[in-house]
Amino acid sequence: MDISVVTTHPFEDQKPGTSGLRKRVSRFRQPHYLENFVQAVFDSQPALEGAELVLGGDGRFHNREAIQTILRMAAANGVGRVVVGRGGLLSTPAASHLIRSRGATGALILSASHNPGGPEGDFGIKFNTAAGGPAPPSVTDAIHARSQAITHYRILKEAVHVDLDHLQATTLNGMDVEVVDPVAAYADLMDELFDFHAIRELLAGDFRLRFDAMHAVTGPYAETLLVDRLGAAPESILRAEPLGDFGGGHPDPNLAHARQLREAMFGRDAPDFGAASDGDGDRNLILGRHFFVTPSDSLAIMAANAHHIPAFADGLRGVARSMPTSQAVDTVAEALGIPCYETPTGWKFFGNLLDDGRIRLCGEESFGTSSDHVREKDGLWAVLFWLNLLAVRRQSVETIVREHWERFGRHYYTRHDYEGIRSEHAEAVMDRVRDRLATLPGQSLAGQTVRAADDFAYTDPVDGSVAEGQGLRVMFESGARIVFRLSGTGTEGATLRLYIEQHETDPARLDLDPQEVLRPLIDAAGDLGDIPALTGRERPDVIT
Repeated sequence: MDISVVTTHPFEDQKPGTSGLRKRVSRFRQPHYLENFVQAVFDSQPALEGAELVLGGDGRFHNREAIQTILRMAAANGVGRVVVGRGGLLSTPAASHLIRSRGATGALILSASHNPGGPEGDFGIKFNTAAGGPAPPSVTDAIHARSQAITHYRILKEAVHVDLDHLQATTLNGMDVEVVDPVAAYADLMDELFDFHAIRELLAGDFRLRFDAMHAVTGPYAETLLVDRLGAAPESILRAEPLGDFGGGHPDPNLAHARQLREAMFGRDAPDFGAASDGDGDRNLILGRHFFVTPSDSLAIMAANAHHIPAFADGLRGVARSMPTSQAVDTVAEALGIPCYETPTGWKFFGNLLDDGRIRLCGEESFGTSSDHVREKDGLWAVLFWLNLLAVRRQSVETIVREHWERFGRHYYTRHDYEGIRSEHAEAVMDRVRDRLATLPGQSLAGQTVRAADDFAYTDPVDGSVAEGQGLRVMFESGARIVFRLSGTGTEGATLRLYIEQHETDPARLDLDPQEVLRPLIDAAGDLGDIPALTGRERPDVIT
């Protein structure tokens, strides 16, 4: 087939964020926009020529069309083989596993994660490297630099259509294309990591679970794993069919957007265990009967109970968390005598630690946890971890969490999101706090003495790379913290995030309302950043 060399010009807004390039669908559908970014990947990653590339996405609107475009571009740019998930579907953790198990050179994953979908929603694309994880800053910087200098892209002239709905092997201009089952290999991996026999015994009794796939990519995975392999009742899976607009919902696994699940778990005759995942399957929500498990607590409980899981039979060498995540897992790591690494937000920062064998478990407060089985956070993996733990301990979710608090104390924690504010207003808040950092140590805020304050910078202990400007921290002598950070996952405006935590060890104070316990620190943070005056917002849009 003939190859077209199409003249183009750079788009100024193609700098990848925390996890790839995310914009409105309408932006990606503009002529040359997707093609420019994909060509920038091919140009900056010469190892892809003649190599194997994994391709798929979360099924959101424009997923299929984008895959057809990328296939035509891959064939025109000399890629040797492309492995595509059937129907164009591939969860992010499953894509990571395919890269690693097949020895692929990388993947293009089409997703905007937990962002809304549909024609008026969001779309995204990111490049994962041969290790299976998100591209590190050195790679994304190279992609961005190329996108700003691009003058043309290569694509097959003929608008051929590859059948994505049937398992097959075909060729496209000499490039092999293999359409694979997006679920089978991932399900087999989960069977190796967890005690499926124990989980089947648990589900064979009177134990009931509910999983909300949110009309996103994990529906088929959940049906195969939870129903077909583990014996859960089919009605245990809510919203299992992946839809381009996620059924009009918001595929973010939290109490606000998983409303049907929340009502079931906090209603009469509630199931024993509830969970949800997000658009591309890398996040998780964990619930017990009338009980919510915070992501920070979930990570800490996993670390404290890893010895119950077959995958961790040889123990944990170390753990890691993103800087804004609560220090609950730090407390567990200290008790276990293992290191706990604090990284910037973004799963790519865990990659070197995992590859170097320094950690086996990691997580973020934004509902993401995973281990060294892949190089992405993994929603269903977390669900299976909890089910395995429940099968071994034979206690309720609430009992396990409360016993954890009694042993390690409770890290009261909250995140306040101010969404879609004007970027200059968000920057004004950050500038105000940044300008005061040097004067804060020794001062009293919210009745507590500030121990230190800084703009968090991270030096990778493996390769020595440095990431600066990763969030503003105010740390107290008590161990409490206030953190200010701008999110890198939105598509319009800016999201200002405020994180507050305080450790409590008094047995009489472990069952309080986090918003009430943290109110003095919340108010102090609002005053410190002058948030109402500088943003025009009297209250956050989302509190978790």
